[in-house]
Amino acid sequence: MTALLDGIDSPEDLKALGISQLPDLAQEIRETLIGFCTAHGGHLGSNLGAVELTMALHYVFESPQDRIIFDVSHQSYTHKILTGRRQAFCDPERFGSVSGFTNSAESPHDHFDLGHTGTSISLALGIATARDLAGEDYAVTALIGDGSLSSGTAFEGLNNASGFQGKLIIVCNDNEMAIDENVGGLYGNLAELRNSGGRSAHNIFKDLGFDYRYVEEGNDVESLIGMFESVKEVEHPVIVHVHTRKALGIGDHRVPGMHEGHDRNNHWCAPVATGGKGGGDRKPDAHNARYTYGSMAMRSLVPRFANEASLVVISPATAGSNGILPDFIEEAGNHYIDVGIAEEHAVALACGIAKAGGAPVVATSSTFFQRAYDQIQQELALNASAVTLLVFATGISGSDVTHSGAFDIALLGNLPGITCLAPTSGQELLDMLAWSTGEARRPVLIRMPGEEVLASERAEGHELSAREAVRRWRESTGGTGGQCHGSHRRQHGGESLGNPWERYAVSHHGSEVALLGLGNAYPLAMRIAQALRHDRTRPNSMDPTVIDPRQYSTVDATTLHALLPGHDLVVTLEDSQLNGGWGHRIASYYAETPMRVLTIGADMAFTDRIPLSDLSSRYGMDAPSILGRIHQVLEH
Repeated sequence: MTALLDGIDSPEDLKALGISQLPDLAQEIRETLIGFCTAHGGHLGSNLGAVELTMALHYVFESPQDRIIFDVSHQSYTHKILTGRRQAFCDPERFGSVSGFTNSAESPHDHFDLGHTGTSISLALGIATARDLAGEDYAVTALIGDGSLSSGTAFEGLNNASGFQGKLIIVCNDNEMAIDENVGGLYGNLAELRNSGGRSAHNIFKDLGFDYRYVEEGNDVESLIGMFESVKEVEHPVIVHVHTRKALGIGDHRVPGMHEGHDRNNHWCAPVATGGKGGGDRKPDAHNARYTYGSMAMRSLVPRFANEASLVVISPATAGSNGILPDFIEEAGNHYIDVGIAEEHAVALACGIAKAGGAPVVATSSTFFQRAYDQIQQELALNASAVTLLVFATGISGSDVTHSGAFDIALLGNLPGITCLAPTSGQELLDMLAWSTGEARRPVLIRMPGEEVLASERAEGHELSAREAVRRWRESTGGTGGQCHGSHRRQHGGESLGNPWERYAVSHHGSEVALLGLGNAYPLAMRIAQALRHDRTRPNSMDPTVIDPRQYSTVDATTLHALLPGHDLVVTLEDSQLNGGWGHRIASYYAETPMRVLTIGADMAFTDRIPLSDLSSRYGMDAPSILGRIHQVLEH
């Protein structure tokens, strides 16, 4: 830490500096961000590009009285440094003490908890509306990145804000790059505006009715201060289009794999000291479940493109996060569509393709599918559209509060007409995907396997590269790769069901206790069963039944009824919110029977950066807690 940054603990400290000192401070902040992200991990590229922009906003405006609303808040680190949280980025002992996103519990300068995109314009307009109704006077600024402008919510906000009769500043931070490539006609217009110095006759912002200003040198703090001073008191909505340089100052030698400017590797930096590297949210690590199973799923589709013209993969941005990497994109050609940060459009587009006879696959994270709930309920489920949803990053985790995957089963698993599958191996995933994009012709949701399943496969020596796993899978299916594997019919005597996974799979027939572990919780069920078999605290050994449900859209009454004789207790395990989840359906089925049921899952709560081990203990989802509850029920 150097002299200037040492003295910055509030925006007032920043304002005490002369403008000539600000470039030096910007360099110190940049060095701090690189040091923090390479040691701790974080959204490095977007933050490096917005250092001067954030400094200028705080130099001109009076935060928190003047409201600065970030979009996504991938670029909020400098804001946090300038608003009293410097030590969280400078002191290694305090790394991780603040969120990587704006968080209203941390500071009055953070007005919302934000981790999803496209909402800043609407939020800022709402604040400005309330301000004017109350007769108050303060500035409201929305800061939105170019990639976020593809969000439907951002377009809705722009359309409404253009007719607002009051002070509102919208800053478009244009660094020519979202997490992955920007797509769509909007970005052609942004490029034209950049190339013309903001003077092009084709201007989407002016066409919407905005007063438009352009700053070419978006990393020159003095130019930015001058611009913000000029628009601070303008009595109508203003767009300030700022051209910045993503990952400015990173240098090729600083972070392996990351480069300054227009590079898809700039989004995220994993801790370099632990072997991490740049590469966006992709983190291309063979032991990362999202990467491993996502890449495996995409690789299985490639040979089919030549013969299946309407087999299409759709990603609402963040493609690399889920194993959709450049080699697949190149091979897929027009069988792959990135719609930008537009989940609602992605699902509706898929439903249109399905209606015309196609086989679309939509892949994104659980927390982002929430944004398309209406389209999933209406265009997909209600219309029985033959769309496959690949839902990544599900379950409880130590993530920040805005990226929790704990709600997907309760949210999406209770919609009629959707077949919800939960594979517990890579082989099963490929079988399910082949069926859903082939003979199923119905809405199918596949809850992608997580780290627990990957760890289990690794421990059993089943983990393979995506290419090798797909090669073996194709051999096992006779080379077709498009038909579901016969093993899924053997469980029930070879019958051909409309849904090959309609019936639960009994992995081990036992007695007294039946353990049902859904999807990512299945390895835990196996561990609990093993512990019960070797439990020496009981006078008699126990041999529990273990069941892999494989799906959570319906209750397999046949299998559940078969447990009534010979079992006293059914235990359900799910790595999702328990309230409204799958386990409660099982408990409801047994409500009028003598069977006792323990449902194990997550509380209905928001959690922020709590270690997974702590959450498991809190929710009673760890082995000692589950074993204790089983013994308690059996003893009474």
